[in-house]
Amino acid sequence: MQAPGGKKEDTSGGFKYGGWTASYGDEIFYKDVLKELKKTSDYLLGRKTFEIWEGYWPYHADFWPGINEGMKYVLSKTRKKSNWKNSTFINNIAAIKKIKKSAGPDIQVWGSSKLIQLLLKNDLVDELRLKIYPLTLGKGKKLFDNEAIPATFTLTDNRVTPKGVILANYKRKGNVKTGNIEV
Repeated sequence: MQAPGGKKEDTSGGFKYGGWTASYGDEIFYKDVLKELKKTSDYLLGRKTFEIWEGYWPYHADFWPGINEGMKYVLSKTRKKSNWKNSTFINNIAAIKKIKKSAGPDIQVWGSSKLIQLLLKNDLVDELRLKIYPLTLGKGKKLFDNEAIPATFTLTDNRVTPKGVILANYKRKGNVKTGNIEV
């Protein structure tokens, strides 16, 4: 999930494939993404994603006005403030739980691999909106790690773009059930 949007977006760890999603855009893909961007939302972001975004999105409101209007909660142990409007910094899981319980619009997480792993570990994910691309990159940041709690999700929507990207939306269902497969 590292650096999907551009060659220089996130080269940490020597990552060389920035912009790897560029060749997969098509009408169905963009229609789906624009639908997500038009939702009234607040945003929970990791510090690194926030720092990439704060240099870009405040100046591109014509494409994604909601990102500037929505509240941006940023999980960071080092940052305390930003000039990007509607940005506030939090520093622990208790703050995330408090935000999740509060009234308001849905909270979206974009990028922020370590943050997503933390949310999965603490059973704080209600929905997954996955975009699965037909490629492997080998190295780079991963969405899932070994600390996510065992959980099941129900597929609520899916489609495949002409370029082979699987767009799949899942809602949290419950606990994992085990058994034996019998033939």
